[in-house]
Amino acid sequence: ARGNVGIASSIAGSGITTVTISSASLNSISGTASGITTTLFLSSAQDHKLTATGLCTITCSGGSEGDSHTLRVINSGAANIGFSSYFLFPGRSNPSFPTADGAISLISFTVNQVGAGGTQLLAGASLNYS
Repeated sequence: ARGNVGIASSIAGSGITTVTISSASLNSISGTASGITTTLFLSSAQDHKLTATGLCTITCSGGSEGDSHTLRVINSGAANIGFSSYFLFPGRSNPSFPTADGAISLISFTVNQVGAGGTQLLAGASLNYS
C-alpha cells in the first residue's frame, strides 16, 4: 500500500511564516510469521505490519541513517515476540509484549547508525491495544 504524506518546510520573516507542502510517499508492507525469525526490509517500507503466531524474533536489513519506521504486531493466537540486538529499547531490555490472541502492539524506531559500527534502531513500544 502506498499513501501520500505532506512534508512541510517553513520560511519565517517579519513575523510571517510561509508553509510549503510537498508530496512524499509512505510505503507500507505486511506479512505473517509463525515460529521463525522475520526480517524487516527497511529499504522497502516505512510502515511494517506483522501478524504473529508462536515464538517470533524480529530482525532487520537495510535502512538509512535517520529513517523512521513503525512496526505493528498483531497476535494471531498466542505469540511471544523477541527482537534482534539491532533494536535498542530504553532501559536496555525488550519490553514485555502481550501474548494473548488479538493483542496489537506498535513499535516505533529510528535508524541511528548503519555500517561498520553495527546497526542501531532506537525503539519505543506501545503495547496491548485491544
